[in-house]
Amino acid sequence: MATQTSGSQDFISNLGRIYAVYTGGFLGFVILLAILEQVGVPNRVIGYLFVFFTLAVYAIIGVMSRTMQISEYYVAGRSVPAFYNGMATGADWMSAASFVGMAGTLFLLGYDGLAWVLGWTGGYVLVSILVGPYLRKFGAYTVPDFMAFRFGGNFARFLAVIVLVCCSFTYVTAQIYGTGIIASRFLGMPFEVAVFVGLAGILLCSMLGGMRAVTWTQVAQYIVLIIAYLVPIVILSTQKYGIPIPQLTYGAAIQDITAREGAMLAQNLASTAALKPHTAPFFTYSPLNFFGIIFCMMVGTASLPHILMRYFTTPSVREARQSVAWSLLFIFLLYFSAPAYAAFSKLEVYTNVIGRDLDAIRPWLFQWGQLGLIKICGKDAIDPATIAAACKAIAGHPGVVRLQDFVINTDVIVLSTPEIAGLPYVISGLVAAGGLAAALSTADGLLLAIANALSHDIYYKMIDPNAPTARRLVVARVLLIVVAVFAAYLASTKPGDILAMVGWAFSLAMAGNFPALVMGIWWKRTTTAGAVAGIIAGFGLCVFYLVTTRYYPQAGVSYFGMTALTNPTTGAPLVNVAQVMADAKWLADVPASAANPLASKVGWFDLNNINCGLLGMPLGFLVMIVVSLLGKEPSREMQALIDEIRKPRGRTILEEKT
Repeated sequence: MATQTSGSQDFISNLGRIYAVYTGGFLGFVILLAILEQVGVPNRVIGYLFVFFTLAVYAIIGVMSRTMQISEYYVAGRSVPAFYNGMATGADWMSAASFVGMAGTLFLLGYDGLAWVLGWTGGYVLVSILVGPYLRKFGAYTVPDFMAFRFGGNFARFLAVIVLVCCSFTYVTAQIYGTGIIASRFLGMPFEVAVFVGLAGILLCSMLGGMRAVTWTQVAQYIVLIIAYLVPIVILSTQKYGIPIPQLTYGAAIQDITAREGAMLAQNLASTAALKPHTAPFFTYSPLNFFGIIFCMMVGTASLPHILMRYFTTPSVREARQSVAWSLLFIFLLYFSAPAYAAFSKLEVYTNVIGRDLDAIRPWLFQWGQLGLIKICGKDAIDPATIAAACKAIAGHPGVVRLQDFVINTDVIVLSTPEIAGLPYVISGLVAAGGLAAALSTADGLLLAIANALSHDIYYKMIDPNAPTARRLVVARVLLIVVAVFAAYLASTKPGDILAMVGWAFSLAMAGNFPALVMGIWWKRTTTAGAVAGIIAGFGLCVFYLVTTRYYPQAGVSYFGMTALTNPTTGAPLVNVAQVMADAKWLADVPASAANPLASKVGWFDLNNINCGLLGMPLGFLVMIVVSLLGKEPSREMQALIDEIRKPRGRTILEEKT
């Protein structure tokens, strides 16, 4: 095993003190900005300070963690204690989808949005039982490393790299898109420019130190994001119900939402079609798609390369298992709070937005509307004159904001809640810093997974096995920059909402990786031909279904789970695919109750394309089993090594060079 330097050992032994000081310093910084707000410092300045201060701290950690050692760059020297690896995994996991998109999805979908929470949380059980510890016992740098060794050659490695790049690139594009939303709102710059500002922060965290830098940056980012997520709802819970534990007042908020919905109907502030009960099951998703999302998110979690890579960094197999448990705890803290966040957000919208005179709308709404993220009466809410003209064009409009007039993008629910509730602007800046931390932490891990696979598995293992360490690290860093810039360019085109893009990544990983990983560990009879055929069949079917349903709606597919879908202006039903375009811009013509940015197209069996893994994974398993049984079983040596991988103790299969 690679030996640690005395400096690294001193750092590891002082982690508790270092991050305690960091946490205290961050809280002190927030208090300082709150004081500056009270003495009249402009909101724009506070937003700049939040964004740039946090980016600077992450960049400093990244630069200080720079390394020229292969083991440090790829797996953080396998020296990360379980507790801190769990925290880093939590940050890696708490992507823009979780921090920015989760509460927004629950806000919009209510009960149906719980499918994402249940699936993502349950996935770590599969990681702990089926995959994570065994890959750590194997001793690889990357998931394709395991595939190549277990299935005998570079073709399996190449297929694994393709799967990794496809699912990780989809995922990282969503994260950079999230940084663009935050930076454009709080720095006052065009979205297309803001994504590249976020990209600079990502590269500074990961480029010089690889997994070592990313790990210690992610621990710092988790501290920021969990504080930022909890503070607003703790304040709202205390203000409204006198209890600073929002999870306990969540039920009271639901009751108030129900009462407010009845009042809005009585006052003609909401139509029956626009009002979706918050606790109604299967209103948006059919039962098949609801439970399909749960299953795909669970299995996808156990298949995502950037998550599995985190368990390569622990000192032992035992600590890999322990870090899964810590990961669940740190993830639970946010996911347990997301339903409460959604409830408080909806209550604030119903109270402070719905029913307000058009000429009395608060300025914050127009700032989001200028980004195309809030619409009123079918038009971007860019200024009072625009929405007044749009609403006057609707016959009989009462001159106030009705529920059917108001459409808010799910990706800004969390970011805008402090402003909707009238909280001090410093809270909005804190939430922006948390969202930025969530997006950056996941983007770091994803970019590193892609660059490491391309540099280690393609360049070093397949092109130049004799490449010296310095050249390998240079190649890794160059590829990191190339992939990051391309992802930022794609994100600048606003390809879709965050949660939908993330959902596709999970199904792609599920179809391409899960059968090969599970069968490679748990069925010694799996052959190289079987694994290769299974990956091609399962992943290929998933990609085919996703691409055709997403980009070729004219092929006869339809939207899933939509009931009473009508144009709010004309009242005409939207019944054919030509009216419901593939681009997310169709949301402008859909009332708030039906507007669903997760409304990906469906085809076979009315299956949402986010659930394409439900088609690909079973086919992958079936093909893998059949082809393996038709071929010659693996050698006795390979079967003995598989037995060794399953043992919690003993030697690591791939011993590292000192």
